[in-house]
Amino acid sequence: MASKKTKAKNRRILICVTAVILAVIIIAIVVLYFVKPSVFHKFLGTGEHEWSGWTVSTEATCGSDGEKWRDCIVCGEKQSEIITATGNHTFNGDNICIACGFDNNTIAGDEAGARSSDLSIHFIELGNKATGDCILIDCGEIEVLIDCGSQKNSAAYVKPYLDEYVDGKLDYVIATHSDEDHIAGLIGTKSGSSRTGILYQYEVGTFIQFDKAGKDGNGKPLVTDKGNPTLYSEYLDAVDYVKTQDTQVFTASQCYEGVGGAQRQYFLDENRKISINILYNYYYYNSSADENNYSVVTLLTEELAGGNRNYLFTGDLEEDGESRMVDYYSQSSNSKSEYDVLPEVELYKAGHHGSKTSSSSKLLSVIKPKYVAVCCCAGSPEYTKVDANTFPTQQMIDNVSRYTENIYVTTLATDLPELNNGNFVSQSGYGHTSMNGNIVFYSSGGRLKLWCSGNDTILKDTDWFKEHRVWNA
Repeated sequence: MASKKTKAKNRRILICVTAVILAVIIIAIVVLYFVKPSVFHKFLGTGEHEWSGWTVSTEATCGSDGEKWRDCIVCGEKQSEIITATGNHTFNGDNICIACGFDNNTIAGDEAGARSSDLSIHFIELGNKATGDCILIDCGEIEVLIDCGSQKNSAAYVKPYLDEYVDGKLDYVIATHSDEDHIAGLIGTKSGSSRTGILYQYEVGTFIQFDKAGKDGNGKPLVTDKGNPTLYSEYLDAVDYVKTQDTQVFTASQCYEGVGGAQRQYFLDENRKISINILYNYYYYNSSADENNYSVVTLLTEELAGGNRNYLFTGDLEEDGESRMVDYYSQSSNSKSEYDVLPEVELYKAGHHGSKTSSSSKLLSVIKPKYVAVCCCAGSPEYTKVDANTFPTQQMIDNVSRYTENIYVTTLATDLPELNNGNFVSQSGYGHTSMNGNIVFYSSGGRLKLWCSGNDTILKDTDWFKEHRVWNA
């Protein structure tokens, strides 16, 4: 038997040999790692992938995303990426893309086309940073004005624009409700016996107004605490004035019911193809805690060879009023004619300037607008310090984005106050400029076109949107 000394010697030799072998193996692994790292990537998953070139599985078109893929030549892992739609449409003679069907006619308009068109709808800027509505519908020799805000001094700003289309007579004027940002321009300013208000400056054929005012529906105060006439009182004076000028004055409910000489439908052309239609509103007849719900609702309908094209104007109607209107028209027995309906629309004037309390999902799911015009001063902290709730609100954009990205806004607030945790530190000191400017949709040869005095950039592509809103379509 080997002695203890021999065994100890053999163990030492074995340890040394093992150490040498391990050292050689480690050195070999290190050398292999630097010389052939793919071996480690393949079996151990270390290091970077060695990608092959991209292979396109689905080509991107003008209107649809494509897809491409590649794989790791070592481990076989695959990677795919979306190829964004090119947007490079190929248009035919009708200005429609032959690849995806995109209709480019609505963005091919110009000012000359708007002036000579058979029908045009104008969302007019108001000359100040205050939000308000003023909409002109021009149909040949017939003109319709829906509201004129936003302040009394807006009247003098708006009139030169109206004069380009109005020959001295506004055939129809509609005052949707009694808020300043909808009626102040109808009243205007006063200097001696001179008045700048639209109701004083033009002959008015038919005047259609809201049924109720005030939170109880019984009107508003006529004098201030200091004994001066209120804006509402001046509005009533203006209405009394047009009555003395042989204007027919009706309420929305009279029009809807067709009583007292009023009509639910007024044709604007000799061929009786274009009409304004006063739609049903529950709050013509009932009181509301929110005066916006008293708004007159108007549907402009254009009868074309392929069917009707509709345009909807809801004033400042709030979600509750919208809901009741949808419910009413969902009962077929309540529809009296093909015009007394709540149809899908080509163009929708965003309710209440794009507030979070209008343009509800319930209404939009029925009307499915293709184009939306917002009469407001975008981003203005006029009514709130909360950035997300300034017009047009994030909520309204989220609701509308399910149906269209074609949203246009008249005016933009500039030099805004600083934001602190999503809230403006002040509600003053800002200015205004045009966003899209005066927005004009017009019908030409059966196609709807668009011209804007500023630019025709859709809302989500503007710098203001990118800084203050997100697109969640």
